[in-house]
Amino acid sequence: MIILKSKREIELMHKAGQLLANCHKEIAKRIKPGITTLEIDAFVEQYLKKHGATPEQKGYKGYEFATCASINDEICHGFPRNTPLQNGDIVTIDMVVNLNGALADSAWSYAVGDVSPQAANLLHVTEEALNKAIEQSVIGSRLGDIGHAIQSYVEGEGYSVVRDFTGHGIGKTIHEPPTVLHYGEPNKGQRLKEGMVITIEPMVNIGAWESKMDDNKWTARTIDGSLSAQYEHTIAITKDGPIILTKQ
Repeated sequence: MIILKSKREIELMHKAGQLLANCHKEIAKRIKPGITTLEIDAFVEQYLKKHGATPEQKGYKGYEFATCASINDEICHGFPRNTPLQNGDIVTIDMVVNLNGALADSAWSYAVGDVSPQAANLLHVTEEALNKAIEQSVIGSRLGDIGHAIQSYVEGEGYSVVRDFTGHGIGKTIHEPPTVLHYGEPNKGQRLKEGMVITIEPMVNIGAWESKMDDNKWTARTIDGSLSAQYEHTIAITKDGPIILTKQ
């Protein structure tokens, strides 16, 4: 069942989202060759604690970290590690913030130093796909409109959209209905209603869309070793249009 949020609940989630967005701004200052994703993870946990919040995904189904840190061909759910980031890498940092019981979820892909033109374009296309999906996030639209906006744009740019992982509703728990696919047909699926809060989080690959799982049973990576990027926002559906709760 889709749980519609009150104006007050959305306001509280917006506060969590702004804290998350500010944390991403701080991460952006720190992303450079030589830093480790484990150092970034420690920074995030300390930053959230300082601001009265907690990392919601730490402990979720046994997950041990405050963030997911996915590098190069890793699509999502990469483990933070002690390996230094290298010039030319791309890395996605994904986190869920709990501020006084209100949740917000956002992932952002970062260029590490000087990346290739191909990698830079992947980042641009993936972020733009998210923007196009948000434009569709209005009362009366359907979830298929969101997926179609992403898929048609991404495939038109020569890339592929991951099918195995989706966006979702969010509220008092990380994952609520509905499932938000990043591909699909227009005018299909659940209609968007005022009070819905969802995540839109397209994962885009340079090569094939298929994924494979690492032995840790968490980390997904591209089946062909191609680069993957992801951008994610938490969005509230309102009578005044979509509100990006995690806007940076």
